[in-house]
Amino acid sequence: MSATYSFFGAVEKSFDKAAAFTKWEKGILEQIRACNSVYQMRFPVKMDDGTIEVIEAYRVQHSHHKTPCKGGIRFSTEVNQDEVMALAALMTYKCAIVNVPFGGGKGGIKIDPRKHSVYELEKITRRYTSELVKKNFIGPGTDVPAPDYGTGEREMAWIVDTYASLKPGELDAAGCVTGKPITQGGVRGRREATGLGVFYGIREVCNMPDVMSKLGLGTGVEGKRVIVQGLGNVGYHSAKFFQDAGAKIVALAEYEGSIYNYDGLDVDAVFQHRKATKSILNFPGATNCVKNTDALELDCDILIPAALENVINGDNAPRIKAKVIGEAANGPLTPEADEVFAQKGILVIPDMFLNAGGVTVSYFEWLKNLSHVRYGRLEKRFTENQNNAIIAQIEGTTGKKVDQKVKQDILHGPDEVDLVYSGLEETMITAVNEVMDCWRANPSIPDMRTAAYVVAINKVATSYAELGIFP
Repeated sequence: MSATYSFFGAVEKSFDKAAAFTKWEKGILEQIRACNSVYQMRFPVKMDDGTIEVIEAYRVQHSHHKTPCKGGIRFSTEVNQDEVMALAALMTYKCAIVNVPFGGGKGGIKIDPRKHSVYELEKITRRYTSELVKKNFIGPGTDVPAPDYGTGEREMAWIVDTYASLKPGELDAAGCVTGKPITQGGVRGRREATGLGVFYGIREVCNMPDVMSKLGLGTGVEGKRVIVQGLGNVGYHSAKFFQDAGAKIVALAEYEGSIYNYDGLDVDAVFQHRKATKSILNFPGATNCVKNTDALELDCDILIPAALENVINGDNAPRIKAKVIGEAANGPLTPEADEVFAQKGILVIPDMFLNAGGVTVSYFEWLKNLSHVRYGRLEKRFTENQNNAIIAQIEGTTGKKVDQKVKQDILHGPDEVDLVYSGLEETMITAVNEVMDCWRANPSIPDMRTAAYVVAINKVATSYAELGIFP
């Protein structure tokens, strides 16, 4: 990456491209694209060997048109202010598109988590949290972090514990962070949320007759040939949900290589094979590709890059044969690739809202923490009893018994995970339709990514205008 490349600059470029299709005055647009608050910090932490290391860290609040701000914290040696600002801006737009009432935020600590002991990581995380508390950069109504690269449930548990100890008696302390373990106020369904959101989003596009006929495809996902790059949390769950819906997973790629079988691969079997052999290569019945990126160029209907940034660029984009590309990863396509696909008529469903499942379910977790009650606890039994009474009436009236399996399905009252899935499905379907309606209404918009930015800008600008910030 060149020294002159700016991730935030690239986001601003996409923003400006979309802003031309909106009617907002320059001042409002300037306010939206700027980062409101940037907190850069340095703090010392004593390592296990007794040495002191000065840690570089950031937290950016991009927009306060809605509060709290929301966005992950990543642990990576690549962390820098430009990257954190860009990711915070994308969070603003992502939350706006999926109608989650947060402003965008992002955090980062410049460390390699693999080079630190668990105790060192805990000390760094807790000190970072206390620095955020000092400047009021964390809190259930202010700024709510979440996991990102290099962080997970464990780190979120340390954050909520540190916050609660520094704010004794704060009733809603658990809502200061999401992505927590279930026992610490987390929500069921958070782990698979991003992959499931990717599935719901692509499925909704596949159910649009006008879009599918343009691509020369039938509606629905059943029978569609799918290639997934990346078998991590997002890639695995995306592939699994497509397979369960009747799609055919014809190729899978990981950093060690890629495999294909045009008759279809069993995602779980490949996953277990990789667990046992540390590689997806040489999977029984599949053919190995020469390079791991070769799988991207195989014949398929839907391609889902779910791993690295910039894997599809100006060089390999002309060789991509997919009709639909669903961006499950952050930034898997370069702007050059976007232009190639726009010319070829390949539909790109952008990461900007397609991988918003994580923040959507984080929103549900935050609501759960503020309401202090588990989803389903109040209505599950009531629903089951009511359904039982209805079935009893039907059986009594008809004199016939309802099939036992059907009866169980009807009787089932919603658990927390059922309600989370349902809320995520509704969110993704609504978001996809809003973006597509915007694009259909203005055919001069070049691609779905620009249409998504237009939707986001309109929503954020409306919020600012209604707040009376611009008299």
